[in-house]
Amino acid sequence: MLVALAANLVIAAAKAVGGLAAGSPALLSEAAHSVADSLNEVFLLAALRRSRRPADRRHPFGYGKERFFWSLLAAVGIFVMGGCFSFFQGFEALAGGAEEDTGGYVAGLIVLGIALLAEGASLLRALYQVRRQGGTGAGLRDPALRTVVAEDGTAVLGVTLAIAGMALHMVTGQVVWEASASLAIGALLVYVAYRLGRDARDQLIGEAADQESSGRIRELLRAQPEIDSVEALFTMKTGLDTALVAARVDLVPGLDSERVEDVAVRIKRSIARTVPEADQIFLDVTDQRAREAAESPAATGERGGA
Repeated sequence: MLVALAANLVIAAAKAVGGLAAGSPALLSEAAHSVADSLNEVFLLAALRRSRRPADRRHPFGYGKERFFWSLLAAVGIFVMGGCFSFFQGFEALAGGAEEDTGGYVAGLIVLGIALLAEGASLLRALYQVRRQGGTGAGLRDPALRTVVAEDGTAVLGVTLAIAGMALHMVTGQVVWEASASLAIGALLVYVAYRLGRDARDQLIGEAADQESSGRIRELLRAQPEIDSVEALFTMKTGLDTALVAARVDLVPGLDSERVEDVAVRIKRSIARTVPEADQIFLDVTDQRAREAAESPAATGERGGA
């Protein structure tokens, strides 16, 4: 990731110099995009480092959600530094703020061509990493890797739009093509920022584990001979590969306290083996008949009548 950060900084500097020299709104939009990507690389490095810290008294469930927090900041960075600046460049060009002179555009196109090759290679590396981690289903569960793939894919598409806008501006002499490219880059970045921010928000406020894992846990609980019914099952992701599981179950009548304790320990171990990411497991075990008796009018002192 440090290599990717250094590459983004070099690309951002080249785009900025070329954009200022040529007065190209599309190239300046891409420079802002690369600056946003560089800042996001810093956020992701912080996420990877801080999320690995072990649980402590202040954070008993660990620091796994640090990845989600820094991914949210990365989404904000893409929106503010990339999307908003690109919109500004596009509207300014449409309003006549951009010069019709296309001198220096050849150098700018060369810069974008090199950037396209670099961003394309980075995207291929990210997709290879996704494949190694289980494909688009399992691999993209990592918010850091998902952000990298989104950034690289957006960068390739953004550079392509900038090249098309600058080339059409040179051929037709109409700045509207390049302004349109800047607006399209801005819309693309805003959309990516929205998707990344929405996913990070869902995970920060307590997203449930995937349905497959929840289904395996429920089936395991229902298969236990000592469990009469599963009243409630709650799951929550506490990190990339960790989840909290809480279940309320009614036991069959006639179990003594020692047997109940042994059953609870055995069920927790079975859940941990079946769903490895379930590192925090809580069971609320009750005797349904005893609970009904305790809630009856005779036990509570309530009176019934016609």
